[in-house]
Amino acid sequence: MAQLRLTDFFGQTKGTTGAPAKRSGGRPPKAALAGAPVHREEEDGVPAGLSGRSLPLPGSPRTPARGGSPALRGLAGRKRNRREMEAGSPLGARFGEPSGKSARKRLELAPDAEPGSPGAATSSSPLATPRPPTPLSQDPAVGTSSDLRSRLERVRQLEQRVRQRRAATGAGDTKDTGVAAPEGETGQKLPAYQRFHTLAQELPPGLTLPYKFRVLAEMFRSVDTIAGMLFNRAETVTFAKVKQGVQDMMRRQFEEQHLGQIKAVYPSSYQLRQEKNVPTFGSGGKKKSEYQLTLEPVLGEEEKVDGRPHLSASRLLERRREFHRNLVNIVREHHKAFLAALSPPMVVPEEKLTRWHPRFNVDEVPDISPAELPRPPQEERLSTAQEVLSTARGMLSPKMEKALANLALRTAESSAGEPALSKAPSPASTSSALRGVSQGLLERVRAKEAARLAALLTRDAGQEQRAARLARLPALARLLRGAFVAEKKAALSMELLCARLADSCPELVAPGEMEKHVRLFAELLPDWVGIHNLRTDVYVKLDKEKDLGLVTERLNKAAKEAGAL
Repeated sequence: MAQLRLTDFFGQTKGTTGAPAKRSGGRPPKAALAGAPVHREEEDGVPAGLSGRSLPLPGSPRTPARGGSPALRGLAGRKRNRREMEAGSPLGARFGEPSGKSARKRLELAPDAEPGSPGAATSSSPLATPRPPTPLSQDPAVGTSSDLRSRLERVRQLEQRVRQRRAATGAGDTKDTGVAAPEGETGQKLPAYQRFHTLAQELPPGLTLPYKFRVLAEMFRSVDTIAGMLFNRAETVTFAKVKQGVQDMMRRQFEEQHLGQIKAVYPSSYQLRQEKNVPTFGSGGKKKSEYQLTLEPVLGEEEKVDGRPHLSASRLLERRREFHRNLVNIVREHHKAFLAALSPPMVVPEEKLTRWHPRFNVDEVPDISPAELPRPPQEERLSTAQEVLSTARGMLSPKMEKALANLALRTAESSAGEPALSKAPSPASTSSALRGVSQGLLERVRAKEAARLAALLTRDAGQEQRAARLARLPALARLLRGAFVAEKKAALSMELLCARLADSCPELVAPGEMEKHVRLFAELLPDWVGIHNLRTDVYVKLDKEKDLGLVTERLNKAAKEAGAL
């Protein structure tokens, strides 16, 4: 009997505390349902005595409990829900349950859930809580914009001060047009590559052109090339087309001023007109009804192909040479005025002039005044008192007519009385270092210097080559004597001697050119160097006993007389 009671006791205990058996359609025991939350809380570390105070948990993350708290609806997981619940409950705050990680997660927002954005209500993070709107006064963007406005206002004030100072000093901003303006017009010093352009040329001294004249000659060549191409295609040559082409070729600005300079240098090069109804084909920003400046090359009757004028390549070359000659003639006029201003004045025939005076600065020649270009016809406008008086005669009162007449008379008198400004050079004044020297001696020295310079300016190409050879002879005399001493012979063949001298000469001189130097030795010093023709060979004989110092002195004297030194 006791055994049966013990068995029943243990069976009832197992049925009460154990897991419910699976029954088809049956309900689990109430004891199991009541005890399940207690075991879970104990496993998670929550005291069993506090389980009755905890909030009811949702059954599933996808189907939240309807009777639960609204703050816990839509939460993703059971563990995360419990942390959120404990962080928000005073019980969890008392025991210090929520960690820094859960609090940090609660403050983070999804990228698409910014305050005020459309996606804030549908954030992907279930723990994202909407952030309250930030007041406008606390927005950092507002402070940044106000800071930028204050800085911009400060910059404008500084710019206004700079403009006022420039206006006070008279220094204005100038735009770079690609071609340097004259020094007298801008008040600025020209760059060195323009002021000393002639000195930097690797050309023999001659009638060189200033830098600005060379640029103008290159512009004329470009204009002629483009105008000739368009003219041969029977196309109207407008200034807009030529300007664009010249700027593309030269990488410089080309304006109407340069065309006026070309017209002033070579008046018979082009015929300029203002024409309307010229097809523009949408280029240049010009309308067909507007006036345009057109260019037409001036050609002769014989320069025709199939009955129409044709600008050939040979004619382009001739026009280029003519333009260069005109530029040289302009520089000659300034050079002539410079020579006339010297003390004593120098007069050099233009046909014999082969180089400029050494003290004549070619690059300081003034600019060419541009010729007047045709302008489009405009409406008649009254600009002077005389025009107003002649137009409105009989329409004004006598007092007004008298006042206009007096104004026109005063204007005419002032314009006629203005003296023409001449740039005549001032006469040369005697420097303080020459005080006390007789005037007659100074005149003789100056006359001798003028004669030497006149001979230098009229020296032709043959005389220039002879002077260059004479300048080399004093140095070659030592090499010539050394060649004979090294060979230990009294006479050497011309071919062998020229080869030895060409190898020893510091300058690069060909053996054929060296023979001319040897013959010049025999011409100037026949008692020292002798040339003898024996059958088919030419031999050179040298007097080794002659003093080399005396020989060098005589050669230097001959070179100075020829103007080589």
